[in-house]
Amino acid sequence: MKNTDSFLGTEPVGRLLLKLALPTLAAQLINMLYNIVDRIYIGHIPVVGTLALTGVGVCLPLIMIVAAFAALVSSGGAPRASIFMGKGDVDFAERTLGNCFALQLILSAVITVVLLLFNRPMLLAFGASPDTIEYAASYMNIYAIGTLFVQLTLGMNAFITAQGFAKTGMLSVLIGAVLNILLDPIFIFMFNMGVRGAALATVISQLVSCIWVVSFLCGKKTRLRIRVRNMKLSPKVFLPSLALGLATFIMQSSESILAVCMNSSLQRYGGDTAVGSMTILSSVIQFAMLPLMGIGQGAQPIISYNFGARNKERVQKAFRLLFITDIVYATGLWILVMLFPQLFAGMFTSNPVLLDFTRTSMRVYLAVMFMFGIQMACQMTFTSLGNAAASIVVAVVRKFVLLIPLIYLMPMLMPQNKTMAVYLAEPIADFLAVTFTAILFAFEFKKAMAKLD
Repeated sequence: MKNTDSFLGTEPVGRLLLKLALPTLAAQLINMLYNIVDRIYIGHIPVVGTLALTGVGVCLPLIMIVAAFAALVSSGGAPRASIFMGKGDVDFAERTLGNCFALQLILSAVITVVLLLFNRPMLLAFGASPDTIEYAASYMNIYAIGTLFVQLTLGMNAFITAQGFAKTGMLSVLIGAVLNILLDPIFIFMFNMGVRGAALATVISQLVSCIWVVSFLCGKKTRLRIRVRNMKLSPKVFLPSLALGLATFIMQSSESILAVCMNSSLQRYGGDTAVGSMTILSSVIQFAMLPLMGIGQGAQPIISYNFGARNKERVQKAFRLLFITDIVYATGLWILVMLFPQLFAGMFTSNPVLLDFTRTSMRVYLAVMFMFGIQMACQMTFTSLGNAAASIVVAVVRKFVLLIPLIYLMPMLMPQNKTMAVYLAEPIADFLAVTFTAILFAFEFKKAMAKLD
């Protein structure tokens, strides 16, 4: 087996980032297809497609919470495993993997019970209307059963990538995504299961991905292996991982809270059409954010390993490449969205009213999307360096200090068009948050590099 430590610490940074980021980026794009393909098929169900799409859109906060709990464990545990590998302490890195695996089993069981018992009242609180609640509940009742598979696939795959096995991580996602694309039309249309068919296809696909991921981490090719003896929970092992992962958890779970605030406000001012438009916009946001996260996850093993090995030059070079790549991608996608919003909206619906509404709302909501590259590069580097405090601060400021208050403030400032005022909260908050993050990063990165001297 190729020595992971050797190539993370010696291979040219540009080539290494390309080798790790491309498969990880592909994995993120493929993973995005899970939800987006569901919405595309659902949005085109004859007669009820628009209501069904809106109903599934209301499920997004709960789906994001499931993913956020996977990130709570893995986005802190995986970088710490990389850092300990860089220090030469493979035993503690493996203990981190084992503790994180056990935590995800426990969290999965708790989340499954909560979703099965309380999904309907939560969905009503999240913006479901009497016309859409049945579609939303039908989807979540089945999706909840697959919580364990989602948790282990998303969470444990991060440990595969953290060791430098980016292609294997990509295959983990590719297997499930391709299967999901194949099963969706069969269950939705051929078996006439509608939204329940979309959920069942997702659960089966995640099960197959989960088997692949766990089998790899229990096999001979991995450097860090899941062992029963390392699954005994130890606070000194898992608590630092949770602390570091808290920033990503806040970022992802706050997306859920944000979706609730957005959906409830849009339902009040614009009805089901505005909520349906938000479902499409959420898909475009995923298209923007997941590849940025994929590039960041490709850079994470390089930054974390070399930070642990005290190689200042390689850490700085990896960050510069990450920063430039993120900005180029975010700017390119922003140009496409601003020029051709109807192309993105048309993927999800053929309803002329919803298409026309979304064309305008998309340009407003994503007005400063080109700045996302700065935010994600800085935030992913904070996590890669083990700087839990800074990661948490930037996550909290963007969502809780800026965006959520603005969702309720903007309609009061723009009473002539309260619906668009809600959408306008996003670009204003993004501009202020990215400015704050860039300033904080300039100080914290300089401080981290000084420690290596």
